[in-house]
Amino acid sequence: MGLTLLYIKLVLTAVFWGGTFIAGRVVSSQTDPVTATFLRFAMASAALVFLARRREGLLPRLTRRQAVLILVLGLSGVVFYNLFFFGGLKTVPAGRASVIVAANPIFIFLGSVLFFRESFTRLRAAGIALSFAGAALVIGRGRPLAVFQGGVGWGEFLILGCVASWVVYSLVGKVIMQDVLPRTAVTGACLVGAAGLLAPALLQTGPAGLVRLSGSAWLGLAYLSFFGTALGFSWYYDGIRVLGPSRAAVFINLVPISAVVLAWLLLGETLDASLAAGAVLVVLGVYLINRSAERPFLRRRPVPPRPETARPGPGR
Repeated sequence: MGLTLLYIKLVLTAVFWGGTFIAGRVVSSQTDPVTATFLRFAMASAALVFLARRREGLLPRLTRRQAVLILVLGLSGVVFYNLFFFGGLKTVPAGRASVIVAANPIFIFLGSVLFFRESFTRLRAAGIALSFAGAALVIGRGRPLAVFQGGVGWGEFLILGCVASWVVYSLVGKVIMQDVLPRTAVTGACLVGAAGLLAPALLQTGPAGLVRLSGSAWLGLAYLSFFGTALGFSWYYDGIRVLGPSRAAVFINLVPISAVVLAWLLLGETLDASLAAGAVLVVLGVYLINRSAERPFLRRRPVPPRPETARPGPGR
């Protein structure tokens, strides 16, 4: 895959994910998080299995290690992420939630430094500081210290749970991508998530709860399933496989831009100063984190080799 095509796919993925906050607000207003998550990934699983069978035939058999990793992907990127996602969107505006989630690349980068030995530069340190400041500004609604003063609601904490879940999903994805195709990993994760949520969804609302959903909710679920999941997850894993977790995650900083614009156009949400300022800080911080022009300052200085002493050869 050419890099230009890959970059286009990652940009489109960010735009698709910006739209998921709009669709998620519509769906979450009509059903509970468990049912919404189950329906999203049941529909996405059907689409992914259909695409896989047309392009690659049957899904390959997995080793025990691969099956365990896909189980972790399903729990982190499907079950927990989306329970936090739909639960948080019941009270948090779509634009604000998208900016909080845009802090994802910061933690993905830190995880890459810790587990995959990526370099830590001065520019990246400055980027982390800016992104934390931007996230605190957005979460505290213009009062960053409110994060430490109990001024944050449960909705914001649930959206932060999305961040933690996606970090695990991205880092584990880097590991499994060494011997599993992106589409196989994404399909397996969606199937795990949908199967795990079937019983809770039926207990939560039952079949009658599905009938009560409006046409707009089903349209939102269709968007979440195909564009936000089947295409978005697959293209994001293509990026992780080629670029690595931290470089692929930099495209997430386009998500709040598209989400804020779409929320303003479609939902009539206001664009306040704290949201705009926080978005700028997060985007700038993520940009600095992914700059690699400066030498790392946490890497040990190389030790010069010792001069070799002449060894006596034969006859000496």
